[in-house]
This record gives sequence, C-alpha cells and structure tokens, in this order.
Amino acid sequence: MEVRSIHRYARISAFKAREVTREIQGLPVSAALDVLAFTPKKAAILINQTLKSAIANAENNANLKADGLVVKEAVVGEGPTIKRMKTRARGSGAQILKRTSHIRIVLTDEKPEKEQKAAEKTEEKAATAEKKPKRTKKTAKAAAKK
Repeated sequence: MEVRSIHRYARISAFKAREVTREIQGLPVSAALDVLAFTPKKAAILINQTLKSAIANAENNANLKADGLVVKEAVVGEGPTIKRMKTRARGSGAQILKRTSHIRIVLTDEKPEKEQKAAEKTEEKAATAEKKPKRTKKTAKAAAKK
C-alpha cells in the first residue's frame, strides 16, 4: 500500500531540494531519516518534516508499521515564484526571484526494486543451473573425435 505526504510552497528552490531527495529514494524509512539527520542543508530539514508526516500518515491512516516502509518516490516540483524588485544604480531596478517548491514523498510497504531484481536474478540462475548439463572434458573430447 502506498502512503504520501506533500509539503506545498516550501521556501527553497526545487533545484536545491532535489539534491537531497535523490539521496533518500529507495531507502528504508529508518535509513532515510538517518541520512537526512546528518545532511547539513536547509532542504534536509524540510524533507525530514515531510517524511515524518508521511510516516505518521502510514501509521494512523493506513495502519502500517514504520519498520517495513520504504521511500518509493521523493519528488520536488517547482512552485510559484515570488517576484520582488531591488534598486540598482542610476535609478534602475533588478528583479529578485524568490522560488518555492512542492515536496512530495510516497512511502510503500513493498520491497525495494533493487531487492526484487536481485531475488529474480538468483532464481533465474538457479533455474538455468538445473537445466544445463555440465560438460566434462571427456564428453568434449569424445564429441571432438566424432
């Protein structure tokens, strides 16, 4: 089951926040919280709040345990830009763009894709190992003589 949380109009540019969200995608919730706790960026604080909100949503609304949750998706989109003016030389002005962003985090109780792919590969290897007969040197030499 998927649970999500959105922080709208966060006062940080999406470019800066995406750098932090890339680090937590696909991680278990406990590992993601650890990464965010030790990341020295403003975006880490905002994303940490959103992640904790998503965990609370999972526990209260969906009756899921936080131990089994994984960050399926952590996306940062651009919000509206607040435009301000700053006076410059010779009576001119320059525009100041105060950017905002929308932070969306989706948690799931399913296994991460990496673990699923690794499990599938091991199953495939086991299946192919059973099907192929092993060729020994004697059979190879006998085949060459014929």
